[in-house]
Amino acid sequence: MRDLLLLGVQLIVTVAKLVRPGGVRSVIAESLLLKHELIISHRSRRRAPPLTTVDRFVLGLTMLFLRPRRITKLAVILKPATLLRFHRALVDRKYRRLFSSAATRSKPGPKGPSEELISAIIEMKLRNPRFGYQRIAQQIAHAFGVEIDKDVVRRVLAKHYGPDYPDLPGPSWLTFFAQSKDSLWSVDVFRCESILLRSHWVIVVMDVFTRRIIGFGIGGEYIDGPALCRMFNQAIAGKALPTRISTDHDPLFRFHRWLANLRVLEVEEIKSVPYAPMSHPYVERLIGTIRREYLALIR
Repeated sequence: MRDLLLLGVQLIVTVAKLVRPGGVRSVIAESLLLKHELIISHRSRRRAPPLTTVDRFVLGLTMLFLRPRRITKLAVILKPATLLRFHRALVDRKYRRLFSSAATRSKPGPKGPSEELISAIIEMKLRNPRFGYQRIAQQIAHAFGVEIDKDVVRRVLAKHYGPDYPDLPGPSWLTFFAQSKDSLWSVDVFRCESILLRSHWVIVVMDVFTRRIIGFGIGGEYIDGPALCRMFNQAIAGKALPTRISTDHDPLFRFHRWLANLRVLEVEEIKSVPYAPMSHPYVERLIGTIRREYLALIR
């Protein structure tokens, strides 16, 4: 109540001084907003000024009478973390609206594939260890007439199938990386959102042995084979080419133009080994560090 009384006195004084034509509402709102911010900032606090419902109402009401250029100069008590959390919430809501239908939100569907379908996927993988999840999805659709998405097969295999590899004598992954000095790069792509919620694809290239970042390439929201090649050439511009590059099983690395570009550059592509995280570890950790520390995508 005391804060409201001070605001009322300040409003009366400001109106008495500025009774003249033109720009009265804007000046009054600006002065009132600055006074209220000073009142909030002088409250006893530990980390941040506590905002009450009245504070939020007054701040929002005065913003209606200000010019857009003045809003950024007057928002002195807004923390950057608040904007980042708001951006994270908008990104989550964007993908929920893109990849979930209204029927799914109102009426939840089945929790997953049936036990019979899971058993069929595991049995086919055991009988044919070289089959990938795309081949298994095609074979099940052809044999049983059941339309199943390849991503469902991939999730089932990741959860229910884990082949046991015997402990054979041979070099470890670290030994293999040490022997591939200056001849093996790791390449991976990830997607990030701008402040305007526009998607951008980023390709990361790093040396596996030294963990040195070779470069970055940035593309638009939709990329194809030529765009992926341009991003890769942008990332490695001016660098001596390695003998091999390591990529995962992302469909982006199966474009015809991507494979043709590697043949032109005379670079051999090797794929990461499934169920072996050490075969592609450093670039994945680098992407996580970029998201946390540079893109500031906090949750």
